[in-house]
Amino acid sequence: MKSDSDLQISVMHELAWDTRVDEAAIGVSVHHGVVALNGVVDGWAQKHAAEEAAHRVAGVLDVANDIEIRPCWSVKRSDADVAEAVRHALEWNVFIPQRQIQSTVCDGGHVTLSGKVGTLRQRDDAERAVRDLDGVRLVTNQIAVDAPAIAAGELRSSIKQALERHVAREADRIAIEIQGDTVVLSGRIGSWTERQAVIGAAKGTPGVTRIEDRLRIET
Repeated sequence: MKSDSDLQISVMHELAWDTRVDEAAIGVSVHHGVVALNGVVDGWAQKHAAEEAAHRVAGVLDVANDIEIRPCWSVKRSDADVAEAVRHALEWNVFIPQRQIQSTVCDGGHVTLSGKVGTLRQRDDAERAVRDLDGVRLVTNQIAVDAPAIAAGELRSSIKQALERHVAREADRIAIEIQGDTVVLSGRIGSWTERQAVIGAAKGTPGVTRIEDRLRIET
């Protein structure tokens, strides 16, 4: 196990390594393996990139992202411009059923997405497509997953097969429980990257509408 001071140094190095992040604008503190990020950045994309960078560091358990978004006046865009950019971003991504998604932009770059899609992955892809746009200050994802009902046993089998394709080494250590319309994932994994792969495999499975993450990272 790394000490808090070692984790702090590792996170700072990871922030410096990530070209999407201005590490000089971000403060890092660590307490019992929990990383707290603070500072001021220009947009939602930089804030999210810093959070991802911290999670990539082995030994980090949780991240509290208190980074403030304060757009520079020189790059500030009107809500109308942001709304147009959001629509273009949704149209350009061939994996997103953009005609099924609506957006609302208000309060200086707060984007709200709504509508219905077939899988959790499409829901996440839509958010990912717009969150890095210039002028986006916050994204609220209200897109619903309108998936056909699938028997619990069939759904569990589909998720298990996806896990074996994506993270074969971890598949046998992960328990899959179906509770109504919620898939509960539990078990031990070795890193944040493996956790993302496990959840990503479940999100891409048709019939999954909600995921409860009980996975534990043990390094």
